[in-house]
Amino acid sequence: MENGSSPGNDRPGIPQLFTSVPSLNDAASYLAETTSIFTRCFTNVSVGPVSEDSDGREVLTFASGEAISLTPNRNMSSSGSVSSVFESVDTKVDAPLVQGGITRDAQNSSLIVQSNNNQNGISLFQGLIEKVKKTVQGSANDIGWLQRDSDMPPVEDGTERYTEILGDIRHGLHGLPNTVVYLLVPGLFSNHGPLYFVNTKTSFSKMGLTCHIAKIHSEASIEKNAKEIKDYIEELYWGSEKRVLLLGHSKGGVDAAASLSIYWDELKDKVAGLALAQSPYGGSPIASDILREGQLGDYFNVRKLMEILICKVIKALEDLTYERRKNFLREYRLPRELPVVSFHTEASISPAVLATLSRVAHAELPMFSPLASGSPTTLPVVIPLGAAMAACAQLLQIRYGEKSDGLVTCRDAEVPGSIVVRPKRKLDHAWMVYSSLDDDPSEANASQVCEALLTLLVEAGHKKKHELANKHE
Repeated sequence: MENGSSPGNDRPGIPQLFTSVPSLNDAASYLAETTSIFTRCFTNVSVGPVSEDSDGREVLTFASGEAISLTPNRNMSSSGSVSSVFESVDTKVDAPLVQGGITRDAQNSSLIVQSNNNQNGISLFQGLIEKVKKTVQGSANDIGWLQRDSDMPPVEDGTERYTEILGDIRHGLHGLPNTVVYLLVPGLFSNHGPLYFVNTKTSFSKMGLTCHIAKIHSEASIEKNAKEIKDYIEELYWGSEKRVLLLGHSKGGVDAAASLSIYWDELKDKVAGLALAQSPYGGSPIASDILREGQLGDYFNVRKLMEILICKVIKALEDLTYERRKNFLREYRLPRELPVVSFHTEASISPAVLATLSRVAHAELPMFSPLASGSPTTLPVVIPLGAAMAACAQLLQIRYGEKSDGLVTCRDAEVPGSIVVRPKRKLDHAWMVYSSLDDDPSEANASQVCEALLTLLVEAGHKKKHELANKHE
């Protein structure tokens, strides 16, 4: 091609997006060329109203003033109707037949039929193209928007210090103070997972630390949960006279951050810091791709189907879309003086992970005679969460080239102005709260990871307090 034009540029109406996808490119080329032929043939004829002549026949009048008879004389027999109609057309309109069955007037401008049906067809085709473009593009322009926003403060890498703290914890050296209260905020579906954060709370209690799990309706909106978390913090503070240190996982981290952003004036003396683990602070491509309007899924009412299937969490998913997160963060941001730690991981997508099972609950069985121990027998409830997370992570990697834990991309989990922890260990989104049946004892467990994150947060709080004191001096 001359001037370095791409092969798709010589076919007008084909978006550049399709040139990189051969199958879509061929399909779009065919549709565009077909549409071009029809629009050239049917563009400039206006058709007047149908009237009757003196013989009682219906006559269709064109803009050129020529007319054709649409119905035969009422006195005609039914057998001669069709032939008479066409004879009438030939008599009234001097328009010879051309190849393809299209009639043209050699002396006048081409007779091109312009009708609402044609215009509607073109509009539908253009709408289809736009929906295809929006579907293929997905969240490509939204992922990592926090890093591209010049108004957002930079992050600090705390991975090295976190690794040191985690090593000390595994050797029995614990640094969490008992002068604060620890509040764990769970994410989506925590109401259906009785083991969510239970091991972490048990571990903290054994160390003599006061730890609570926020009993919020995790599927509720962010604003509703923000109010409930505010009430939790105030209740814990007034009951213990200790400040509260929060750790939120997934949507729980977003809920906790929203609470501190909205109600900071009332909570600034009651909160010591916030840690967000695998939280979609910038938004989630999974939620956005499912709920985004103007996609091909609109033809199949995908959103309506999702509302039926997951009606209780549709509001929560909407709050995690990029559009909603951008709007929220433009109005509410975390205060600069608040110590914040954000933690994200990358899920393994190796074939072995597809067989991973996670224990998410326990089931009580009725007592049997051989098991007369005085208490019901409990068995773990396991589902292939690890496999699901691996499949989602692979999808995000292939479609967007982004690393993720299966639900949240690494870039969207980094909170502006926070100390970011980027461990090398492969961990999926569900690992933080649900134990795997094949957990490696040589690696840190979820409770130890939470302890290390909160210890790093305490250190960040001391550092920030010292910096503020120097600034005031």
